[in-house]
Amino acid sequence: MESSPSKPFNGKKRKKDADLPPDAAKRGRRQRADESERADPLISVAPQRLRQPIAAEELTELLHYAALGDGGTVGRPRSPSWCDVRAQSRVEGVNVVLVEGVSQSDFYNHYLTLSNLRSHFSNRLTFTSGGGQGALLSTIFGTPVEAPPRQDGKLNKALRTHPVVLKYGTGKRGLTAYVLGQEELIKRRYPVKGLPGFEDFACADCVDVTDASPLFGLDCEMCLTRRGYELTRVCLVDSEGKCAMDRLVKPDGPILDYLTKFSGITAAMLDPVKRSLRDVQAELRTLLPRDAVLVGHSVNNDLAALKLIYPHVIDTSLLYVKDFGQRFKLKLLAEVVLGRSIQTPEREGHCPAEDALAALDLAKYFISESPLKLVEDHLEDLWGLTAEEDDGGGGDEPAPSSGFADVLQRLGRSLCYVGKRRDITLHPANQLWHNSDKQVLASFLGQSKRPFFSVLSFSSFSSRPPCRDHKVSRRLQQMRVVFAGPFPAGFSQGEVRRLFSRCGSVRAVQMLTGTHRVHAAVEFKLLEGAALALQLLNGAPVQGHALKVQRPVSESTLDFDVTLEALTNDAVNACRLYTLKRAHAWDGQASASGQASASGQLSHETLMKTFGRFGAVESVTLTGKPGGRAKRAFIQFERSEGKRAAVESAAELWSEKYVTCPALTPAHAACRGPHQRRGQTEPEPPQNVAERHRMQKLDARLGKVFRSLPEGALSVVLLLAPHSVEEPPSPGLCFLEIKSKVKGLT
Repeated sequence: MESSPSKPFNGKKRKKDADLPPDAAKRGRRQRADESERADPLISVAPQRLRQPIAAEELTELLHYAALGDGGTVGRPRSPSWCDVRAQSRVEGVNVVLVEGVSQSDFYNHYLTLSNLRSHFSNRLTFTSGGGQGALLSTIFGTPVEAPPRQDGKLNKALRTHPVVLKYGTGKRGLTAYVLGQEELIKRRYPVKGLPGFEDFACADCVDVTDASPLFGLDCEMCLTRRGYELTRVCLVDSEGKCAMDRLVKPDGPILDYLTKFSGITAAMLDPVKRSLRDVQAELRTLLPRDAVLVGHSVNNDLAALKLIYPHVIDTSLLYVKDFGQRFKLKLLAEVVLGRSIQTPEREGHCPAEDALAALDLAKYFISESPLKLVEDHLEDLWGLTAEEDDGGGGDEPAPSSGFADVLQRLGRSLCYVGKRRDITLHPANQLWHNSDKQVLASFLGQSKRPFFSVLSFSSFSSRPPCRDHKVSRRLQQMRVVFAGPFPAGFSQGEVRRLFSRCGSVRAVQMLTGTHRVHAAVEFKLLEGAALALQLLNGAPVQGHALKVQRPVSESTLDFDVTLEALTNDAVNACRLYTLKRAHAWDGQASASGQASASGQLSHETLMKTFGRFGAVESVTLTGKPGGRAKRAFIQFERSEGKRAAVESAAELWSEKYVTCPALTPAHAACRGPHQRRGQTEPEPPQNVAERHRMQKLDARLGKVFRSLPEGALSVVLLLAPHSVEEPPSPGLCFLEIKSKVKGLT
């Protein structure tokens, strides 16, 4: 079985790219990276990788990268090798929920009940953990953050531990990397929609910003009135340095102090002014493009004076950071970095246009240079440090811890564990201990501000006995079985297998001898095979006999139609289609020899061409024995509209000898399934009502956690199967999603 990308190798294209000048090739790579960073964050796993389990180390690799960023920076992890995280710099947080005592088999046995897990997560992989939950938590929090060695030698200590390098890394990045995220806006008391204290603030109509978005410098002056500090002057400077707006504003309250020493505002200047705060709010919203980024020095104060909520800002006081969160004054930054004198003593008060331009130029300079070069150029004159060479060691002073939790805290990013008390490598100050899942959820949701990195542990299922079914689910196995008959007398098991192989790969055939006429139970390897057998072979004539194909009927199979519909609409199957190529002799008849039942061979190229007309195809996964002929395949479209168009064109595809149906088998389960000896049946135990109720409560709690996360947060749910010394470990399940606006509404 193998998978191909949607854009196969093209030798001519590669050669053409290779002929480009180095600068042009470099610009092309940078442009592709910039386009990725402009989009919303997204996590994806290649279809062929979904079929392989992940371990705790690989999950930790993802969590570290999502929280800290690019491995090309000092003290930052490598990007994960098994998945792709687009626009990592825009990830707004990471949340992990550990569910102890629930296995992969439990998920599919309670598939209809766990609706939140089905609908919110589009990536699902088998998870294997060699230890308990405590070991997993210690792996996540305590594993050192690795970074690849630098090609240009070691950095000296002053650069290696510099706060700018620790916060932003060493490499050059686009402006979106420096736009404050939602968590930092809240932390720095910026006006944020929905937070208390900002109910009467105007809200700008903005769209997502990109690295090509325009920058505008902003500065305001205030005076003291009986209502507090109120706006008296606002200046806006465009990206070319031209003053786009300079307005005096009449405060609503009686003025107590004009603060002329700082603002330059006098009574004579404001007396004739009629312009109100609402007037300048409206003018600002008219002047600013919807994707504009506002730049200022401690610009939260300016937005508070404007009573304006604006989500896209760069704060120069937070770019040029000092140790322990201290900040430089704008006057010093302008003098040292720009070589420009502002706020001079001979001038009465500040000039807001001058300050706005200085903040704008400081931001543009920071973006144009790599953080490492900026620090190297101004290490001594701005930060007062010397770049003496060392051997990379710490001398007598121990090097800072490279543990994940310690690195997060040095970067000022909050973290928290909520759950039962455990012996883990995390300071107790960052742990909230509770004994019940209800308390864990209430504690997490009750926090006034969500931590940037959080781990919740739900342990109400931890006392369950280990599951002996180490495969996907007996329920899914039952759904792969069909009963068929009557067959002509003497119809052999091999002939039944060849007949039903038209619809998919057959795992086992059992001839049923307890009936008056010849019948058979056929188990397919995939759910799609059984679905196509019901669709195509039920009623088909076999040597003069009308064949009846049906699913087994028992108490546990009564909900199969509902389960199949849910599997079709499952987030992991939203863009997947199953297909096979029917043989030329397919006409609904089956000879005694079964020669007409073989299906045709498929190839990547023909499938890409055939199904590409319905929508962009992300990948094609051929199924079959390695090295053998591929007769069936899964088509992964980039968008669900492509799959829908292909399903609606089933008749057209049939005329081209393609048989299709919506994918039912989750990608991670496509190669799995319990083997049974011939004649052996293992009925699924009836679901306990109390057990189903507990699963409903678990699913409701998982849904509340997901909905509480900010847009752009990475959400991970781990089902950790119970372990036993006597039994081999059962596989768990890992769910992955970065919450988007669409997901947030579900």
